[in-house]
Amino acid sequence: MTEVVVTVTPEYLRAQSNPDKGQYSFAYHIRIENHGDQAAQLISRHWIITDGNAHVKEVQGAGIVGEQPVIDPGQSHQYSSGVTLDTKVGTMEGSYQMVNDSGEEFDVPIPTFLLSVPGAIH
Repeated sequence: MTEVVVTVTPEYLRAQSNPDKGQYSFAYHIRIENHGDQAAQLISRHWIITDGNAHVKEVQGAGIVGEQPVIDPGQSHQYSSGVTLDTKVGTMEGSYQMVNDSGEEFDVPIPTFLLSVPGAIH
């Protein structure tokens, strides 16, 4: 069985944001851990990005940051990426599409996480 766990750490990027123009930049740091007994390759991603005005944007594509990493059992893969919102708060969630050594394709959920300018939510 292939068990893959995703954890996300979001970060507000003050220096890359421009609140006067409604541009709020965030980084998100991803850790993908393979707790299964087979290697798993990340093939593609699907993100659902929702800003504070409930505007939804979906992003789909091959790999992550130009890679399609293979994660061996007991190993993990980490990467960082970013997004710019028009609002001080928003959320992201989604899934990774993966394939294991047996050729079985499966989806790994990416839990919803909050993107928020510090102090925006009390």
